[in-house]
Amino acid sequence: MVEKIIFNLLAFALFIIVFARLIKKNDTSYVYILGLQFIGIVINFIELIFSMHFNLFFRILMYILSVIIPGVILIIEKKKNIDFPEMLNIVLAKIALNAGNTEQAKNYLFKLINKYPHSYFGHKTLAEVYEKEEKYSIAVDEYIRATEINNKDIKLNYNIARLLNKDERPEEAITMLQDILKKKPEYYDATNLLGEILYSNERYKEAINVYMNALRYNPGNYDLYYNLGMVYTMVNDFQRAKEFYQKAAEINSLLYNAKLSLGQIALIAGDLDEAEKYFKESVKGEDVEAGSYYYLAQVAILKGDKEKATNYMNIAVELDSKIYDKVQKETVFTPIKNEIRKPSAELKKEKKKTRLLLKERKALNHLSKTCSLISSLNNDDVNVMINLKEKEQEKEEKQREN
Repeated sequence: MVEKIIFNLLAFALFIIVFARLIKKNDTSYVYILGLQFIGIVINFIELIFSMHFNLFFRILMYILSVIIPGVILIIEKKKNIDFPEMLNIVLAKIALNAGNTEQAKNYLFKLINKYPHSYFGHKTLAEVYEKEEKYSIAVDEYIRATEINNKDIKLNYNIARLLNKDERPEEAITMLQDILKKKPEYYDATNLLGEILYSNERYKEAINVYMNALRYNPGNYDLYYNLGMVYTMVNDFQRAKEFYQKAAEINSLLYNAKLSLGQIALIAGDLDEAEKYFKESVKGEDVEAGSYYYLAQVAILKGDKEKATNYMNIAVELDSKIYDKVQKETVFTPIKNEIRKPSAELKKEKKKTRLLLKERKALNHLSKTCSLISSLNNDDVNVMINLKEKEQEKEEKQREN
């Protein structure tokens, strides 16, 4: 009996509160909650009037409809500072958006914003819809309206910067990201995006500063070290690039990218043994591409091992048929050109899958062009280069001993 009294008092109180909100907000959306509460209360009255004892399912349903649903909605309204009509329209809009019906999603949101022009969630969700439609300028405008309503959500500013970049307005994006990082220097997403924009616009020294500052907050982050390796690569500071690639490889030994770059740097420096070591390590990683085998073939040919070079190059061609035409144009591979298997028509039609990002391909291509200088050397030239390197090492050892 006590349970029944408490339930009835609580259900009745919640019903009055919801009804009062309907009157205050002058929004009939609250009728849906009142309808659910009414069903739950009716079930309870039937049980009382007819002295019935419903099973567990009906008792749980009664509590859910009369107490739990309205109670949760009122708590969310209080904590999230959002009214139920806003909540309802946003949920319906997101359902329509996930179903691929962007027009229906916008209709819900327009209806919401017309009634609640200062709806933070309404403008934010509408921006997400426009972003999905790739209408970046309009999406930016909606995000800005959301920030005017709630300027504490720093992620909104990040989203604006991200869309400004997509809308080919990099300078505006850079300024906004710099402002974000002044307020929250540990914000990794903003750091990563700012670094990428600076890198893609060839502002490498600024990108270096951004990534170096980020290391203070993310000292064990693979991407930061790898990005620094790429940026130093683009400014031809291969020694510093090597240091950061090595650190990246230590953090994640399964990713081949850093080791492939280390192999290229070693090849540029003329250290064929070190280059071969890194290229071999890179083929043990995940998502290996043809580049590692291509460079292993190059090292082998420079060392005079034609058989090994041919085997490596055949694997490279199987992974990427375009390499075959590339090899035919390079003089360093002249001794093995006739031994390389020509890719079949089916293999040529296969699209090469790659997980490399544009910035990664850019750095690797830069190293590749530099490595091409090595491919013009013959074996005698390589031997001279190795001898000079050994003499330099001997000289350094004697200086350390003295």
